[in-house]
Amino acid sequence: MNKFARIVVCCFVLFLMFAPAIALAQDSTGATSSFSISKTSFGYLGVGIGAGLAVIGGSIGIGLIGSRVIEASARQPEMLGQLRTLMFITAALVEGLALFALVICILCLFVG
Repeated sequence: MNKFARIVVCCFVLFLMFAPAIALAQDSTGATSSFSISKTSFGYLGVGIGAGLAVIGGSIGIGLIGSRVIEASARQPEMLGQLRTLMFITAALVEGLALFALVICILCLFVG
């Protein structure tokens, strides 16, 4: 995608995030009331974005590890056992980091 298309997509996503808040700012008669976003709503938004980025980052990392191990085993098939062991250890560390980030996001949600 070119730069202009990325900007358009980002603006559309931001609009979709804040459109429900604007629609819910109306009372039953249809007149708009005072519109305010509290600090907790930004906290919830931050927790959601943080958890999503943690999951995406962990999955990309594990995918890259798997692809590199397959590539290395194609080059040297006799090293497959050692590569597989290293792959599982590294994937566990990446998954642990992503899980730690999710726990921090959940703690921020309930404590903060």
